[in-house]
Amino acid sequence: MNNIKSFLVNKERNIILLDAVDSTNNYAKRLASEDEPSGSVVIASSQTAGKGRLGRSFASPDGTGIYMSIIVRPDYDMETVSLLTSCMAVAAARAIDKLYGTDVKIKWVNDLYLGGRKICGILTEASVNSKGKAEFAVVGVGLNVKSIKNHFSKELLEIATSLEDETGKTVDLMRIAAEIINESDVLFPVLEKAEFIEEYRRRSCITGCDVIISKHGSELTAKAVGITDRAGLIVEYSDGTREVVTSGEARIKKS
Repeated sequence: MNNIKSFLVNKERNIILLDAVDSTNNYAKRLASEDEPSGSVVIASSQTAGKGRLGRSFASPDGTGIYMSIIVRPDYDMETVSLLTSCMAVAAARAIDKLYGTDVKIKWVNDLYLGGRKICGILTEASVNSKGKAEFAVVGVGLNVKSIKNHFSKELLEIATSLEDETGKTVDLMRIAAEIINESDVLFPVLEKAEFIEEYRRRSCITGCDVIISKHGSELTAKAVGITDRAGLIVEYSDGTREVVTSGEARIKKS
């Protein structure tokens, strides 16, 4: 994994490479709390306790995927910090398309899809000070790259896939990680402008679908009708009322 810097535009950044870790987000947060600089990246070959949104686990078998977290020390408000997840989704999608010639889709808010199944999850965690400002944020990416057919359960294979399984192509893991970092370097400095939102909308695979909204312990059925300029999901209920969903989860309803 030591050739990653040959693929990076910014070769001066700190790259921490690990064979295994509980969670790259956890490791990156520990480093960030010890003043590790913005832009530093933690990459592991496997995670023993990979994390997804809403307290879920993220399957991270050895050598099959990219598990990495980027430390960001934002100079903007928490509303803008909340855009990091959707911004990274666009950055990762761009990187994958560049290397594989694909057309990756995004399911609000943090999942990348290919061939109708999930290939990537993104998790952003922030440390907030007493004034309500983010001291740092950690943006984690878990991407299934090599074949997962012999590593994931039958149940998981119904909803998840990998780049190799979908395209038949093998690309160096560090090359993909570097391209994701390079694309994030383009988008993160101009996060406040949210110029990536148009691309996020174009890549959306949830707009126009019936969805189940889960939040605060309840579930409601609605239709996803759009994405706001701040990456909120616009849904319309059967009575015609609309709501902007900014937290919780939206699952595409099976027909």
